[in-house]
Amino acid sequence: MLDLNTEVKYVKGVGPRIAEWLEQKNLHTVEDLLYYLPFRYEDRLNPRSIGELRPGEMATVIAEVRNSALFRTKKFPVFELIAGQGPSTLKCIWFRGEYLRDRFKPGQLVALYGKVEAAWKGRGLQINQPQFEILDSGQAELESGEVEDLESLEVGRIVPIYESAAGAKLTSRWFRRVIYGALHSLRRDIDDGIPASVSRRLELMDRRDAFDKVHFPPVGEAFVDLAEHKSPAHRRLIFEELFFLEIGLEMKRRRLRQRAGIAFQLNDKVREAIKTMLPFHPTAAQKRVLKEIAEDMQQPSPMRRLLQGDVGSGKTIVALQAAVIAIENGYQVAFMAPTEILATQHYLSARRILEDKGYRVVLLTGSQDDDRKRNTRRHIAQGNAHLVIGTHTLIQENVEFNNLGLVIVDEQHRFGVMQRFKLMKKGAAEPDTLVMTATPIPRTLALTLYGDLDTSILDELPPGRTQLPHARFLTIARTKSGTL
Repeated sequence: MLDLNTEVKYVKGVGPRIAEWLEQKNLHTVEDLLYYLPFRYEDRLNPRSIGELRPGEMATVIAEVRNSALFRTKKFPVFELIAGQGPSTLKCIWFRGEYLRDRFKPGQLVALYGKVEAAWKGRGLQINQPQFEILDSGQAELESGEVEDLESLEVGRIVPIYESAAGAKLTSRWFRRVIYGALHSLRRDIDDGIPASVSRRLELMDRRDAFDKVHFPPVGEAFVDLAEHKSPAHRRLIFEELFFLEIGLEMKRRRLRQRAGIAFQLNDKVREAIKTMLPFHPTAAQKRVLKEIAEDMQQPSPMRRLLQGDVGSGKTIVALQAAVIAIENGYQVAFMAPTEILATQHYLSARRILEDKGYRVVLLTGSQDDDRKRNTRRHIAQGNAHLVIGTHTLIQENVEFNNLGLVIVDEQHRFGVMQRFKLMKKGAAEPDTLVMTATPIPRTLALTLYGDLDTSILDELPPGRTQLPHARFLTIARTKSGTL
């Protein structure tokens, strides 16, 4: 009997030589092999005879190769195959089909799937660009030389289609045979990492059944659900992937909370500085979100928070309030934007709000002349610049901060994670991080995309601002529990 950790070379039909080919697909164990899922399915439950075909229908036909040829036209080459069942024939056409020149041989049995059309000038029927599989190619048979009687895997059922490997030496038919054999030899009682209570509540099938049914769907399985990867087996395996992703992200968050960060003070002086900088009365949503951010910043572990809100909801002013908390505690703030236009807009807004309060705001972008950039970098390194706004230029090695305490990243989805980390590493201590996005993200998706971040949502627009279509959506997202 096999278990999930058995090396793939011990699966019947594989062996050491083919195992080396499978390593190119990162298939090392039986478990890896079972997660090599079909990328589509063909309905061969009731293959049609050529005589039954009618123009306009989608159909599967299993027939014998009669002949094939490549024809040159003025625009592109056309590959033509004639398949037959007794006296009946069916023409198949592939445009730009040079790659099929030596693929078919007379007498081969092939499965063809596509839309049936009337041939040119009404001469019979044809299928253009059909999906196909050679059913008796003989490629990569079982290494022992045995040819097993597994034709029931090829016809009379919904058939899984796999991506070929090793330069097409390992065909879809080969994968069907080997995966079928692996499942037949696999222990019934395999580990299932999803708690039984969760599986019962969400009505998920167990892992062993999911492997069986995703590879070899039972009679009665809805073909449309399989084609759209919505069958119960797909649902189980998709949930499993997301479940363990979230478990991993939660473990990452817990490790993060154990790391030493900066515990910012929120005393009367800091509170007064925040109040005096505001150009308008904040909304209830802004007050709530600022409270969440301020509480995070007071913790001794580094803050990692996603600020989500529609355009016009006031994300920037909340970010600047967080910046004031850091600056009043004696730290610098880096504010990174994805484009020079957006960085300049933030710079002008920050100057208008902060500079008359005694805070020095500087801009650093790639298009500035060398003398200006050198002068700006010098002020940053000496600690004269309190708020540094810029583009990717901020993560360059020659940009050094004197005492970086807070990193703000706008439009986070337009930056790579490593870019954010590079900026965070410029602090002597690990700085707090606030990332912003205007993209409306449901809470569950936010957990997946930004799983190392806690989430705050601005779901209210300031008075006088036009209600935007995403505002109600964000309110719904905020009130959902977020349970997958």
